Amino acid sequence: MENLAVDMGYTPGVLALFYKVAIGSGVAPLVIFMGVGAMTDFGPLLANPRTLLLGAAAQFGIFATVLGALTLNYFGLISFTLPQAAAIGIIGGADGPTAIYLSGKLAPELLGAIAVAAYSYMALVPLIQPPIMKALTSETERKIRMVQLRTVSKREKILFPVVLLMLVALLLPDAAPLLGMFCFGNLMRESGVVERLSDTVQNGLINIVTIFLGLSVGAKLVADKFLQPQTLGILLLGVVAFGIGTAAGVLMAKLLNLC
Repeated sequence: MENLAVDMGYTPGVLALFYKVAIGSGVAPLVIFMGVGAMTDFGPLLANPRTLLLGAAAQFGIFATVLGALTLNYFGLISFTLPQAAAIGIIGGADGPTAIYLSGKLAPELLGAIAVAAYSYMALVPLIQPPIMKALTSETERKIRMVQLRTVSKREKILFPVVLLMLVALLLPDAAPLLGMFCFGNLMRESGVVERLSDTVQNGLINIVTIFLGLSVGAKLVADKFLQPQTLGILLLGVVAFGIGTAAGVLMAKLLNLC
């Protein structure tokens, strides 16, 4: 960010400081994940673990987008490296903080475009998903009534983030920072002994950090860096990621209904 300011003839200012603290260090996405964890109720998942497969199927959008970016590069249409393709693919996860965190690590030069695509399509989910869902389901399937789920005990809700963090740290250590903060926030929520801190993380803290995160990302959206063929490719691939992820999730739900 400082180099960007110098290249444009300016001295590094407050936006460069925001970028260095919020994104350069990776702090902002981690804090936001802690807030998201504090807002998440894992009760329905624990009551019906099969729904985990729906989320897993939706990740097909990520892999399809990575392959799509590499295909564009292979045919010489738009140049993307493998790390850049991986950073673009995470748009399919429909998670802004994760997209920012990963692109900051793998492709910081594309961070602005990836963040804009991720948050834009998250806001456009009510427009993107309904046509796909309607096309892949029948009217009878859309009228299926969900059965009442069992009651999940407090002990289960407290143990779940602890066990999840241990498994992630052992199997996917690179994802431990993000999921560690997520599990910590969820543990604050479910423990019931730090309600004031949990409420602060869910509301005040996450809102403040989001402001600084937005300023930091916005500082990367310089016209000559943003208005590039790569940006158009990222926006197109982002739609593909959301579309395939939605379709895969719906098809997995249809498969589960047959079992």
